[in-house]
Amino acid sequence: MKIFYKFLLVLITLSSILGLVYFYYVSTTNENQNFEPPNEPTAQSPMETNLTRNDEGDCVEEDFNKETTVTQDGWVLVWQDEFEGNCLDSSKWNLEDWAAEKNNELQYYSPNNVKVEDGVLKLISKKELFKGKDYTSGAVHTQGKFAFLYGKAEMRAKLPAGQGMFPAFWMMPDKENTWLPEIDILEMLGHQPDQIWMVSHWLGEDGKLKSVSDTFKGPDFSKDFHTFSIEWTPDSITWLIDDIERFTINRNIPSEKMYLYLNTAVGGNWPGSPDQTTFFPVSFEIDYVRVYKGNGEGG
Repeated sequence: MKIFYKFLLVLITLSSILGLVYFYYVSTTNENQNFEPPNEPTAQSPMETNLTRNDEGDCVEEDFNKETTVTQDGWVLVWQDEFEGNCLDSSKWNLEDWAAEKNNELQYYSPNNVKVEDGVLKLISKKELFKGKDYTSGAVHTQGKFAFLYGKAEMRAKLPAGQGMFPAFWMMPDKENTWLPEIDILEMLGHQPDQIWMVSHWLGEDGKLKSVSDTFKGPDFSKDFHTFSIEWTPDSITWLIDDIERFTINRNIPSEKMYLYLNTAVGGNWPGSPDQTTFFPVSFEIDYVRVYKGNGEGG
């Protein structure tokens, strides 16, 4: 009988221990599940969006002075960024930090999506939830830091492809809350990576938006680097791709200083939304941006 009671006591003790272990396991598992992120893109923290440096560390300011001695017939180099540092040169560029509110675009422009590495500026587009937007992307511009009237603006870049991607290199008047006239040195719809749009917009006498444009069909501009530029005079604007003239206009030529803008929009009225064929992240990679004046021209 004593053996029976001892066995019963051991059995009860083991059952209690097993019960406690099970309770602890279930409680701990449920707690972890409560903190598991959902199966969707996670948002960046607000502090991350204020970063202007790359992950490698602080900016190396000396690298900002590594400029090339570029010459072109009839043109004098007056401004450039070769992107040789390890972060964006804030004396030349502004970082966008806002949710796009035009053209039904889907991205939030975050400074954290702008990187400078390996001699290339990268505007990175991602699929992730952030501040009410389903995507993040990058945009930089020179408003208030550099603008010019007439000359040649040139960029060497590899463009991002994919349904819903909308990279652009363009110019606007160097004044607040003004976007016309506008010169689009290049626009590309990501689902048509072999076609470049060259566009000029202005405000007509009737107060309505007016535009003139042309397209150039060439190689897949997302596969390699190409040059995109305009030559802007009081009488004309000529678009060049890989140093070959592609389009010229001779009317409604802007006659005020304009600044440079680089960005990749995601979605919107014109390119449409990304779909299952669009792969993220994707980068707009810029090797350099240069501005020239004609020989004898003033600033």
